[in-house]
Amino acid sequence: MTASWIDELGGRLAELGEASLLRRRRVVVPETGARLTVDGQSMLAFCSNDYLGLAGDPALRAAAHAAIDAYGIGSGASPMVSGHSAANAALEDELAAFVQLPKALYFYAGFATNASIVPALVGPGDAMFSDELNHASLIDGMRLSKARIQRYEHADLGRLEAQLATSTAPRKLVLTDAVFSMDGDVADVPGLQALCEKYDALLLIDDAHGFGVLGPQGRGVLAAAGLTGANASRRVIYMATLSKALGVAGAFVAGDAVVIEWLLQKTRSYTFATAAPALLAEAARAGLREVAQPQGDARRAALQARIAQLRDGLDPTRHPEIAAVGWQLLKSDTAIQPLIIGDNAASLQLMDALREAGLWVPAIRPPTVPAGTARLRIALSAAHTEADVALLVDTLRRLAAASLPG
Repeated sequence: MTASWIDELGGRLAELGEASLLRRRRVVVPETGARLTVDGQSMLAFCSNDYLGLAGDPALRAAAHAAIDAYGIGSGASPMVSGHSAANAALEDELAAFVQLPKALYFYAGFATNASIVPALVGPGDAMFSDELNHASLIDGMRLSKARIQRYEHADLGRLEAQLATSTAPRKLVLTDAVFSMDGDVADVPGLQALCEKYDALLLIDDAHGFGVLGPQGRGVLAAAGLTGANASRRVIYMATLSKALGVAGAFVAGDAVVIEWLLQKTRSYTFATAAPALLAEAARAGLREVAQPQGDARRAALQARIAQLRDGLDPTRHPEIAAVGWQLLKSDTAIQPLIIGDNAASLQLMDALREAGLWVPAIRPPTVPAGTARLRIALSAAHTEADVALLVDTLRRLAAASLPG
């Protein structure tokens, strides 16, 4: 690399700064409840995907400690060599039973799962059909596959059907987030499955933000739609992460036994990466038990109460200062509550004003979201109390009122 190339990178970094698009990492230490120490400052956080408040749960901690005594720290090798522990095998069986699908495969990370299972399913000459708001991991998997990519407008099943109807590809794969991570809305899974049945396509669903939260006992978006067990389709490939509602790390993919066996044989991030350590598998098993038991229902009910409280508190029809400042709370019934600000710099300024009030709410800017739609991504959790959400709502309304002329 020449010095001129390095200088060019410096100039491009400066351009990102001028456009309010530079990203900054924060040093975080967990406290109790929904509080974090962020760069040395104690803050009430509305940024975590720990939707059920399980990341620090005593049952998960105890399971991880016991696993360290039984298995040690690392897994030592890939699952194909010696990394597939008894704990990992048990977790796969329990995940498959929980989501009511025939077979599951456990991966060390969610991004790597999507980036590798897509190229294992399709390749040159095949066709993929992707919602335009799909997660980056699905997008990277599509690029790696070298199959033809056709994007359809967000949630536009009419456009998707038109694309499927005219495709002559021998293999077709439809890809979608279940809960869209920056908008919080839920895909029309029954409608997508019906189109895949009609046009002989497979359907890959990324339920990272729905698993543990949606459906009976938190069994996910397929269960919420009644499409598991006897109603499960062989065409559906279900992926979810264990790092959000379950509070641990890793991911899994579940579906027809033949499809999962194919993915085991052909997914590069499974074959060539070191397996997840048993301590994480045991913690995930404990998290799964917490999600499925009655206390899981209580956590989900608490989360829904906080969602309703936030939406009521920021309703522009009831609070004129929110309407006057032009902020838009997107329609979402999930833990992800995006507040659209629009301008990159304005979203950063609002984030900083909240930080000064002891509230940590991240500003999300392009390319994560489309240009002109910079936002605060308010993430709610069962760990938040009614007082926590009231403080956020009151602070946002105060800041909105203060920004109005006069």
